[in-house]
Amino acid sequence: MTLEKFADIYQRAASRKGGEDKLELMLSKPLAKEQLTQVTNAQWLSAFSMKVFQSGISWQVVRNKWPNFEEVFFGFSIEPLLMLSDEQWDNKAADSRIIRHHGKVKSILANAKMLHEVSLQHGSFSNMVSNWPAEDITGLWTFLKKHGNRLGGNTGPYALRQMGADTFILSGDVESYLRNSKIIDGGKETKRSLTAANQAFNQWQQESGRSLTEISQTIAFSIGDNRV
Repeated sequence: MTLEKFADIYQRAASRKGGEDKLELMLSKPLAKEQLTQVTNAQWLSAFSMKVFQSGISWQVVRNKWPNFEEVFFGFSIEPLLMLSDEQWDNKAADSRIIRHHGKVKSILANAKMLHEVSLQHGSFSNMVSNWPAEDITGLWTFLKKHGNRLGGNTGPYALRQMGADTFILSGDVESYLRNSKIIDGGKETKRSLTAANQAFNQWQQESGRSLTEISQTIAFSIGDNRV
């Protein structure tokens, strides 16, 4: 199988979006490593929790409620959350100020524990993420799925992207492109599919010098019903 050149993908996306200048304005860039290391554990927990709650619910509804979540959960500060009793967690899950979903609320505790444990090893979760091998970003996805709670699928990758970590995302358009190009087949979360997708993105990154984030967005803009 021969990969399509990224330059060709880029030109197709540009033609669909009204030219290179307009396409460039639509592409977001990840944080530099030095900036990423400044992201706090509380910010990570808030991002993970938001994406967990957005799964299966209108994203805007969750965003509108999020100031209430920040208030109820101490700004997602890890230490006080880890000190809560089971009864206190049950009470928070029933709080009318937030979206009441017991399982998703308890995921906040589970992911707080994960962040705490990672920080004991790496100093902070951001240190681990910023030092994760760029050529194995799907390995970080797998870590989140294995050690976090409800962070499988696109939930973990979307949270990483939101916080400025450099990652591609297997959105509907990107997955469709990879399947049509015979890069992946079968389940998109299988080790085989993740490895194949990662290898393809690594090659496009070497060709273009662009971030995984920009490459992923460019692919999405190059296909599907998204013309100007």
